[in-house]
Amino acid sequence: MSDHAQKAEQLFYEGYNCAQAVFCAFCDETGLSLSEAARLSSSFGGGMGRLREVCGAVSGALLALGSLRGYDDPKDPAAKKEHYARVQEFARRFKEENGTIVCRDLLANVPTVPGGEPEARTPEFYKRRPCARLIRQAAGIAEEMLASTAAEPADE
Repeated sequence: MSDHAQKAEQLFYEGYNCAQAVFCAFCDETGLSLSEAARLSSSFGGGMGRLREVCGAVSGALLALGSLRGYDDPKDPAAKKEHYARVQEFARRFKEENGTIVCRDLLANVPTVPGGEPEARTPEFYKRRPCARLIRQAAGIAEEMLASTAAEPADE
């Protein structure tokens, strides 16, 4: 298991949501504090605030990819194209392992409490859902993708 995957899983078991767990695992590379990264990614847990849309682990990984390899010049279509290709490659790899990037589909056979109220983090909560595995996978894929792309020089 990669370092970031291990850290992401640990953060999830500490109570961070899926997106926070993955994104915060990359604080060593983004330079963000744990608090900053947790706030930035807090909306994306539970498939965006428990809407069960895009998996929070996927969102957290994409936040890491964007923070570290994203583009910032709106007049640079080549950089935008390159980054979107990176996002699509991440999604392809995650789907290859799990069949989807959508939270409600990933949790289709998992009893969940409806509504916006987060569930209590009990041993039963962790036992009945695949989230820890999905978090490990998302962080691992992101780590592999980051390692395979050269860091772009900082604009100064």
